[in-house]
Formats: sequence, structure tokens, C-alpha cells
Amino acid sequence: MLVEIQLLCINSTDIYMHRINTSYVVGISMVSALGGLLFGYDWVVIGGAKPFYESFFELTHSAHLQAWAMSSALIGCLLGAGLSGMLSDRYGRKRLLLLAAFLFTLSAIGTGAANQFLPFLIYRILGGVGIGLASTLSPMYIAEIAPASMRGRLVSLNQLTIVLGILGAQLINWAIAQPVPETFTEMQIQSSWNGQMGWRYMFWAETIPAGMFFILMFFIPESPRWLVKRGAAVQASTIMKRIGGDAYAQTELDHIQQNLKTQHTSVSLKDLLHPRMRGVMLIGIVLAAFQQWCGINVIFNYADEIFSAAGYGVSDMLFNVVITGTVNVLFTFVALFTVDKLGRRSLLLLGAGGLTGIYLVLGLAYYMELTGWVMLVLVLFAIACYAMSLAPIVWVVLSEIFPNRLRGAAMAVATLALWLASFLLTYTFPLLNKSLGASGTFWLYGLICLSGWFFIFKKLPETKGKSLEQIENEWTPNK
Repeated sequence: MLVEIQLLCINSTDIYMHRINTSYVVGISMVSALGGLLFGYDWVVIGGAKPFYESFFELTHSAHLQAWAMSSALIGCLLGAGLSGMLSDRYGRKRLLLLAAFLFTLSAIGTGAANQFLPFLIYRILGGVGIGLASTLSPMYIAEIAPASMRGRLVSLNQLTIVLGILGAQLINWAIAQPVPETFTEMQIQSSWNGQMGWRYMFWAETIPAGMFFILMFFIPESPRWLVKRGAAVQASTIMKRIGGDAYAQTELDHIQQNLKTQHTSVSLKDLLHPRMRGVMLIGIVLAAFQQWCGINVIFNYADEIFSAAGYGVSDMLFNVVITGTVNVLFTFVALFTVDKLGRRSLLLLGAGGLTGIYLVLGLAYYMELTGWVMLVLVLFAIACYAMSLAPIVWVVLSEIFPNRLRGAAMAVATLALWLASFLLTYTFPLLNKSLGASGTFWLYGLICLSGWFFIFKKLPETKGKSLEQIENEWTPNK
């Protein structure tokens, strides 16, 4: 059924209204956003399995091998993100999302079944390729298919599914793992059910959402903007008619074709370095890196160190991790309902400024050696601030700001920058924590957030309520 929404699409000559098939648009966006759910699950599941697969593969006395196990997926992430632009521009967004779904499924089965460390690493890398593909293509696909008035909320669905995947992995790991007495030796952990089978079920549980993602991807359409770029305007028009009716389809098709008619179809690195692209590429790369360098993800990656420094024991840590995941989900809903009302720029400024203040207080609390619930509350404030701002809104902005013809390649570069920043954040935290202490480390993250606030304030225009073609004409005009 078509649900009437007042969609104001402003161009140089008129304002028009269309009837948008909301249930259809939301449905296909939710299918695409399953890539985000698997991204979140696959990224976090290894943390809960860590004590058990390390004992199984006898890694506990080798920091080098432990690091390989934890970071192997990141190699795949970089590979997937780097290839996503070129491959999606050639073969389409849908086919690459299908490939990501297949890789998630294969990785979940293979990782859980591995009896030797090398196959374990190989399957983790394959899962990382799936993460790299999905993290680029899921928000981009949604942005290209969504009407302008709904685009912020729909792209934010992808971040919602990411945090649901993170929380799901935390809850499933907690449910699967049998209680382990703290007096257990490494040999006892290795011979326990957790050490032999429990960690396998943690990975195998991912096959359920991964299989659903793979099957459902066959039932959603290709991106109409990619189809127009490849000369399949009739097929694109059919999809857009189902989204908003004949008038909407004709208007959108005219805008896309007019936008593309003066541009050649091939894409090269030279195009991304063109003077008219430098400003928008700088914004995309800096925002992507800033989303990681703001420091929140160390709370998820190094929860044991963060909470132990705050005076919590092992059993309390597991419960606190679930609490942080729950807050992460709840405040992502805040972003979902405000992104198209308050705008992207306002929420990003709120997030950068809020984290600056919270880190100042959190660093002071660590300096004063405070422990207990005060520290947990401060951490939850930081996660809530991040979840309603930088976490989802950066993906919204990245999916909007690049030109139609270059979107795949430009998104791949920005996502590659994000994963490189994630690696640097993850790698440097133990070094910073050792040299600066928890207080100095969070003060440093606060300084980074303050710098990010000034960058957003000076460089980022608002994109709320504008079509992708309008944004392109304003940000990267053809001259």
C-alpha cells in the first residue's frame, strides 16, 4: 500500500510532492542493513570466544599469535573496502552485497569448524572481506534508493543493525559460555566444553543471520542510480515507480540523467584527485577517520582493561559489556528519529562537543583513581553520545556527499580510511594506556574530539532534505 508522505524536493524551478511506498522502501533498506548486523556481530564475536580458542590453539604464551587472531579480520576489512568501489561500480551494489553475505556465511562455518590455527585465520580474513564490503555498500545502497526526506533515517538503520549485531554477539557469547571458575588452569579451560566446543558455537551462530541475508538479497532490486549509470534507464524507472509512482520516477530519472549526461562513465584515481573533488574527499576521509579516532571503540575492544582500571572484576566486566551494548542500541534510536529533523551537521557537532566534555571528566576521574558505578556511568554517557551522533551520522554523510558517478570509488576510499584509523586506534591504545595512563589517554581522545568539532563547524555544510543530485551540484559543481 502506498503511504502518503509530503516529500519536498526542491530544484531550480518547482516544488513537488509524491506518494512514497514507505513499506517497500523500508523493507529493502532493512534487508540491505542486515549487512550492518553481520558487520557488528562478526567484529565483536571473537572477543567472547578469545579465552577459549586461545587455549584450544595454544596461543596464550604467544602475544604475536594472539595479535594475529584478533587482527586477521582487519586484513580482510581493508581488502574488502579497497575492492568494493571498483567491483560495485562494475558489477552493481546488489551482487557485491550477495558476495558479502556468502563470505559471512562461509567464514562463520569455517571458523567454527577449524581444528588448526591457519584455517582459523583464513576464514577470519574471509569474514573481514565481508565486513569491508558490507560496511561500504550497505549504507551506499540505501542512500541511492531512498527518497531525500527519508534518507537520513534509512541510512541510520544500517548503524542500528550494526549495534544490534554487537549486542547480539555479546548476549550470545554470554549465553553460550558455561561458567568458568577463576581457579581454572589453562589446561582445564582447554579440556572444558568451552575450550572444545563453546567457542565454535559462538561463530556458528552467525550462520543464521548470514543465511537470511544471502537469501533475502535475491528479492531486492539493484540500485536505480547504478542502473541509470550503466544505461538501464527502463529498469531503473520500473524500480522508482514502485518506490514513488510515475511522477516521482520521471522526476528522479530526469535529475539522474541530467547529472550524468556530461560525465564519462569510467572512473580512475585521477577523477578522485580532481580539484573539484579535493574538498569533498577531504571531508569524507577526515570524518571517517574521526569516527574511529574519537576513541569510543576502545571501550568495546579493550573492555577488560577499561573496567579493570575502574575497579571491576571479571564477572562484573561481562555484565558491564552487555550494559554498554544495550545503551549503544537505545541511543542509536535517538539518532534514527532526529537525523532528518535536526540535521547531520548539528548531530555531529553535538557528538564531538559532548565527547570532548565527557572525556575531560572521565580522564579526571581516572586521575583521581575513582572506581565503581561513577566510572561506569561516565563510560555509558560517552557511548550514548557516540551512538546518537558520530556512529550513525558519519555513515549518513559519507553515503550522501560523493557524486553519483564516483560514489562507489569515493566511498571505498573513505571506508578504507576508516578501517586504517580503526587499526591505528586498536594498535595504539595499549601503548598509550601504558605510557600516558588511562587519564592521559582519554584526555588525548578529548583533544582529538575538540579538533574534530572545529573541523565539522568550519568545513561541513548541511545535507538534510536534499536529493543526492542537489548535493552533488552544490558540493562538486561541473565547471
